[in-house]
Amino acid sequence: MERSVLFLFGLLTMVPFAGQNSTSAAFAQAALSGEKKDAKILVAYFSRVDENYGVGFVEKGNTQIIAEYIADYLKADSFHIRTVTPYPKNYRECTNVALEEQKKKARPALAEQIGNLKDYDIILLGYPNWWGDLPMAVYTFLESNDFSGKTIIPFCTHAGSGLSNTVKTIASKCPRATVLNGFAMSGQTAQNSQAAAKRDTLKWIDGIKLK
Repeated sequence: MERSVLFLFGLLTMVPFAGQNSTSAAFAQAALSGEKKDAKILVAYFSRVDENYGVGFVEKGNTQIIAEYIADYLKADSFHIRTVTPYPKNYRECTNVALEEQKKKARPALAEQIGNLKDYDIILLGYPNWWGDLPMAVYTFLESNDFSGKTIIPFCTHAGSGLSNTVKTIASKCPRATVLNGFAMSGQTAQNSQAAAKRDTLKWIDGIKLK
């Protein structure tokens, strides 16, 4: 939720966060190299419609656009992280609420829980960068589920901050998971240059050999 626009793109590498065990790391390497073709993949994402920075009012959130490219390409299941209480439609009002939640370390109630996370090996986790952090609803999602032994691959949309420290944050919340470096795309690119957004998203997926 910042004003400058920046596009970040890069291939993933393993991140040596403390707490990752060798078994989950070895599984991740095998799955991502294509040696384990039966790995089951989930695309879980938080995304907001209504007024977004630089793109006006939208019917599909920036992160949802990228999440759908990924899920369609990989033929993966998807889960939309939604809150019980919607955020304000107005962009500035939404940023104010998001900042207040961040200051209070709020954990907004989710409208739906995923009941079968245990069935998945790899989770691609998508979210917008809000005030240099994960939206608080993503904290709720991470703290409400057990990611032990799973591989988490973050991706985000942003207005200038890229991934910030969100990858480290996810690793700290999921110490028994293998968390990889992530992919970031500007919200304006996701909304206004969708052909380029899709091309670069799928190039990233191809680079980490999930298909």
